[in-house]
Amino acid sequence: MAEKGRRDFCIECRKKTEYLLRKRDIVKKIRDKEHTFAITVAVCTECEEEMSIPGLIDKNVQEIDEQYRVAEGLVSIDDIERLMKIYKIGKAPLSLALGFGEVTITRYLEGQVPSKEYSDIVKAALSSPVYMKQKLMENREKLTDAAYRKAFAAAESIESLFSVSDKMLRVIAYIFEKLEEVTPLMLQKLLYFIQGVYSALYGKPLFEEDCRAWVRGPVYPEVYELFRDFKYNPIDDARFALLEGTEDALTDDEKRVIDLVLNTFGMYGGKVLEKITHNEDPWVEARKGYGDNIPSNELLPKERIMKYYILINRKYGIDTEDGLRMYIKDMLDKALPIQI
Repeated sequence: MAEKGRRDFCIECRKKTEYLLRKRDIVKKIRDKEHTFAITVAVCTECEEEMSIPGLIDKNVQEIDEQYRVAEGLVSIDDIERLMKIYKIGKAPLSLALGFGEVTITRYLEGQVPSKEYSDIVKAALSSPVYMKQKLMENREKLTDAAYRKAFAAAESIESLFSVSDKMLRVIAYIFEKLEEVTPLMLQKLLYFIQGVYSALYGKPLFEEDCRAWVRGPVYPEVYELFRDFKYNPIDDARFALLEGTEDALTDDEKRVIDLVLNTFGMYGGKVLEKITHNEDPWVEARKGYGDNIPSNELLPKERIMKYYILINRKYGIDTEDGLRMYIKDMLDKALPIQI
């Protein structure tokens, strides 16, 4: 990393000079174990010696802390803050609920590095509302009635909110990891295309949820309910910490299909993807008898979706990005839907 145009006093040159910001590896021993950290240094553009500039030491401390936590698999301060937001619980009550000392979470928020044991407990609470409920019940007598009821209600709400299948959650987590921005409409269509392509290539659906033929195209109602409760960009919502890491449980074949869809369909916005689905037989068949704006909860059977995409695969070869792009082009050119 280099950043030009900034100047400070260089003790070697004895004058103010321009400097560049670069990365340098250092080795530090922490808890009897050596670690290599990449830290930011300022280098004089004239003598090429390192310079001491305001704020750099604090930045290095933060860089080392973050990299150490990643290397050791420890929770970050951001993780702990998200945990507090998710379960609507303060620092001291959270400490007690997790079975720690009353000031433990406060110390972690101030920068103290947690032990692996305590870090794993925080991680488990962050990833599972069921586990959090268990910890709350185990330490019920240590909490005030108000703190207990508020946190327990939040845990139950999140547990019911994330009621879709594990496979669906893993796919959603993978989509969020790969794409910078995903609207609810776009997500619904991507899930539908992933289901179609996967079932065509492997002869079985990827996830168990049934799709419905709504006015705006194919929709998974469970996912719709999941997103309706989010008042702003879902990716930025603290509750989506519950999804972190779940994408790792997908198989290579599953990831391959998702990548195929994201690298093709994922290049378009939700309204364009909706237009494609409105030209496809599964949605058209399910909507027969309904007007353009008449609500419907008609089922889009997995078998019909698979049968349609098997035919699409035979014509276009949708096991490749080129094949999928040809199909998308034809559908956007309003080609006639393939009859099945």
